[in-house]
Order: sequence, then structure tokens, then C-alpha cells
Amino acid sequence: MGANAILKSRMEELGLTQEELAGRMNSALAEITGRPGDVSARTVRNLLNGTSRRPIGRTCAALERVFGCPVEDLGFSAPRTMHHPQEDPVRRRTFIASATGTAAAAAAVPLIAQRRAVGMADVARAAAGMNALVEADDRQGGHGELEKAAVKGRNSVLELQQRNAGERVRRALYALAAEYSTIAAWSCIDARNLDQAQRHLNESATYAGLSQDGPTEMRVWVNLSMLAYQRQNWPEALAAAQAAQASSTARRDPFFDSLARARAALAYSALGDGRTAVRSLGAAQDAFTRTPERERPRWTAFYGQAELDHLGAVVHYNSGHHTHAEAMAYRALAKIPTAFRRNRALATTQLALAQLHQGDAEQAVVTAADVFTIMGGDPLPGRMRTLIGDFHRGLFVLAPSASYARDWADRMRTDWSRA
Repeated sequence: MGANAILKSRMEELGLTQEELAGRMNSALAEITGRPGDVSARTVRNLLNGTSRRPIGRTCAALERVFGCPVEDLGFSAPRTMHHPQEDPVRRRTFIASATGTAAAAAAVPLIAQRRAVGMADVARAAAGMNALVEADDRQGGHGELEKAAVKGRNSVLELQQRNAGERVRRALYALAAEYSTIAAWSCIDARNLDQAQRHLNESATYAGLSQDGPTEMRVWVNLSMLAYQRQNWPEALAAAQAAQASSTARRDPFFDSLARARAALAYSALGDGRTAVRSLGAAQDAFTRTPERERPRWTAFYGQAELDHLGAVVHYNSGHHTHAEAMAYRALAKIPTAFRRNRALATTQLALAQLHQGDAEQAVVTAADVFTIMGGDPLPGRMRTLIGDFHRGLFVLAPSASYARDWADRMRTDWSRA
């Protein structure tokens, strides 16, 4: 007598525990017979461990209703009164009369017409679509089409929530809904559509809470900090970063602790507390060096030593340490993968700003012009346009009549509208 590996696999696919399967079977029996079922977790255990190889008709009827297939496909032998003819797939599913009587059969809905239950395979397919959007953001940055695609993905996940699913599957689907909403929000942040970003993040926070998934909730806090930073609401940016830092996810994994501390450093620098900002940046670096190798969600791929150096350049720039900012920007650009075009362009803009504020305006113009080359003619995300605008204004304050400033103005007129 061996365990029923087929049933175990089907339960895992649907994310069902023994107690949940018993509950589903009882609900199925109530639909079929009009009376509450009496399946217990012990019944399911016996089905799993091989004690019950030929369940009684009521149990078979419930199993077939829950899984949408004959019990033979679940590793069982059906009672002789329930054997399904092989020549007709539809008639194979008309088992209910023999199992529960004529009255029950009249009330039953053919299984072929039922909506298929949702399992972890569906979650994996939805996650693959989300990962493709993350990769698109890495290349190009936030834009309207990315937001629309993320909203469409979220709606598809929420449609899956309307089907039968176990608790594990439901939580995974809520986590995906939160991830898709966060991608939509981030796209709006990058495009400087901040009010719309706030709406997406509000939805994302709800789904993340329902998912009870730590990394997903962590991502929402980080994006709330980013949004507040873009709104120049420095206290809120700091509060969101501190909430991320205090989360159980950050306490358990130095990677997430480092990410939260880096966001806090940015907020401190914007608030004018340069000393605390640099100290928080150092703590983020220390935590990152202690980060163990383990599998993490795809969205975390952007955060590594290169991104930490890039954020360090911003922190030092905000704190007035322009030499350090330049050095950190160079370090970041040496490590940012070429596929992360948006991040390379942002770090290049940060480098140009650091050079400009050290008085090296001509070199800064050369550096800033590389931004258009890196983006390859793709539209500049709104966040990048803001930085380029800051550079442009700073250049004409510092060297309004220089020939290289006029050359830059010509380049801006040519490339700005196209990009």
C-alpha cells in the first residue's frame, strides 16, 4: 500500500491543504445532494496515504466535482457503479446519479461546464508576464504603454481570483496583483504622473496586505518612499523608508534592510541632514555586504552594488559633497549592466550634475550628451527629463555665453522633442 502521489500533486497544484480539500469536498456534496457533507481531514489523509484506494461513491463524487476529472485520473479505483465509459469524455462525467441518486443528479451541473480551478501553474504563467514587464522597464523606463500592460495583467490576475483556489494560491494571486499594480505605479512615478501613481500604490498596498507576503509588502513601502521623494514630501519619504526598515522582511534579510536604509539615506539628504544621510548610507552598504545568496523576486534585480553606488551619488550630491558624488557615479556606471539603459542614463545625468557643480561645465556637457546616446532615441522618462532640465538650467547659470553651452542648447532642441 503506497501513498497516492497523483492526488498529492493535484492538491499542491491547487494549493490545497488537507483541511481545505475536506471543506471543498463537503461543499461539493452539499451542491450535489442538498445536504452537508461529512468529509474530514482524516478522510483526506486516508486518501493520501493509500488507506482508501476505492473510495465510496459519495467520496468519489466529491473528488470529481472538486478536481474536474474522473477519480481514475486521481489514482483511485471507482466503485463498479461509477465506472465511466471510455468512448465518451462527456458521459464519463455523468457519474452523479449512480453515486447519489436521481434527485441529486437532477440538481448537479455537468463538470465539463464548470470553470476550471486555479493552481500554481496559473500563478507561474501570470508571474512570467509580470517579469516581462519588469524587463521592459529596465530597458526603457516608465511610459504609458507599460502602465496599461501592468493594469491589464492585474485585471487578469483578479479574474483568476474568482475561480476555485486554495489559500496558498489565493495569497500568491494577491501578491501578483500587488506586483502588477506596483509596476503600474512605478511606471507613473518614472513618467512623473504622480497622482496616478498614488492611486495605483493605494491599490497595491491593499493587495499586498491580503497576500501576507513580506517582500511584496516591502516593495510597496519602497515605492511609497520613492513617490513621496518625487513629490518632495521628504518627511513622508523618510517615514515610508523607516516602515520598510522596520518590517519583518528587512529584519530577516540584510538585502531588504540595505534597500530600506538606502531609501532612508536619500530622505535624510533631502531633509538637509547630511551627516545622518551618510551614516544611513554606510549602514546600507554594511547590510548589503552581509547579504546571502538566495532566490528573491524578479523585481529586486535592479538593486545591487551598482544601484547602491548610484543612490550614494544622489545622497552625496544632495548633501553638497559633489566630489564624492562624482566618484560614486563613476563607480555605479562601471557596474550597471548595459541592459539597464534607464538606470545608466540616470547615473550619467547624476554624474553630469556633480561635474557641473564642481565648475567643470564643459566636461559636464559632454557627459550629459551621453544620456541621449544611451537611450537610443527612446522617449526620456519624466523623472529623467526633470534631471536633464535641472542640468540645463544650472549650465546657463554657470556659463550662459560659453560656446559649449550654445552647442548643448542646439543638441537639446534636436534631441529633446525626439526623446
